[in-house]
Amino acid sequence: MSTNTVEGFELVGLALPQKTSNENGLAMIDCASLWNQFVKGNYAFNIKHKTGPEVYAVYHNYDGDHTKPYDFFIGVKVSEGSATPPGMDRLVIPSNNYEIVKAKGKVPESIGAAWAGIWKSPIPRKYAPDFEVYGDKSREGENSEVDIYLSVK
Repeated sequence: MSTNTVEGFELVGLALPQKTSNENGLAMIDCASLWNQFVKGNYAFNIKHKTGPEVYAVYHNYDGDHTKPYDFFIGVKVSEGSATPPGMDRLVIPSNNYEIVKAKGKVPESIGAAWAGIWKSPIPRKYAPDFEVYGDKSREGENSEVDIYLSVK
């Protein structure tokens, strides 16, 4: 783990229409559904003004800690002020300090395991936007890597 300051940026993509929760596995169902919609709609490739190929999964607008409801968003980084296509959403990630946790192994299993460890860790979380970055290394089967950025105090 390491801590970095990340400058704010903008994303365009899809937002889950309602809050989700880690209670009773609801988030796994809701987030998987949004991922399926994002992939099947080929959104990552069709968004204009992208600044890179990475896909971001964002957990934000928490009602408390990780046991409370929160919003979920999937998108790509875009140029500041670029247009939001019809039927899509925009999310602004503010500048913040982040603790970076690397999830290693097959996706999505490694992501779930990493979050289970995060929830038990002493990381001083801020519960501001947290996000996962899916780049080239996220598609390497058993050797995949995804960086998870946790907003910290």
